Amino acid sequence: MSGVFTPTEVIGHRGAGRGVVGGAVENSVRSYAAAAEAGADWVEIDVRRTADDALVLYHDAWLADGRAVVDLTARECARAGIIGLDEGLAALPEGVGLDVDVKSVVEDAVDAPARRTVSLLLPYLRREARRRRVLVCSFDPGVLLAVAEGAPGVPTAWMPYVRTPADHAVPGAVALGCPVVAIDARAFGLGGEPPRPGRRPVSYSVDLAHRAGLEVVSWCPDPAEAALLAGAGVDAVVVDDVPGTVAALGAARSGG
Repeated sequence: MSGVFTPTEVIGHRGAGRGVVGGAVENSVRSYAAAAEAGADWVEIDVRRTADDALVLYHDAWLADGRAVVDLTARECARAGIIGLDEGLAALPEGVGLDVDVKSVVEDAVDAPARRTVSLLLPYLRREARRRRVLVCSFDPGVLLAVAEGAPGVPTAWMPYVRTPADHAVPGAVALGCPVVAIDARAFGLGGEPPRPGRRPVSYSVDLAHRAGLEVVSWCPDPAEAALLAGAGVDAVVVDDVPGTVAALGAARSGG
């Protein structure tokens, strides 16, 4: 095993959770601080590039008004309330792990290699890895390969799209050389997903992943589902309810 996590760790999704949680907007300084205060071991951030090659923290490709983040300058993003990567990193409390979800854009396929999202990110990864635990996850396998080459000390997680079953996710992570696989909770049959004939038990898939040398992250279970996943051996969960999950995992460990 790669030893990225001490099972089962809690990763705050976009900070304290997606949307607005307790008055804190996702991917904001306040949200990151709230996640840490609530007991998150890690904070997940979403990184995108701008028209002037800055990196900002925003999940969606477009703003609510339809403008693409990649078409905006860093200053225009700031006017829209989007913070930069530098500001977000400076706000992360010491001792909190950093889970970087790299959001590639289609322009990365044609722009100069130095302008690609992952290329702009690599110096930050190398720096942050010297002072905290860092993990990079992405839907884009090219990002994971680039990180393995350009920041070899930073572990990566193959994160196939939502509802992608372990049948594809686990072998894919192995083929990419990732030490971690990230599987949507819905792919495990959680989150209100209807039963699917032939779906393996969570513990079966997690055990196979572990036998393949992978650690397993799952996103986004509710607190009760997070406790179930922990019982099945999942190494970390990316959650929208940090305090609820911390409490549920604590109760499960104590047998309560």
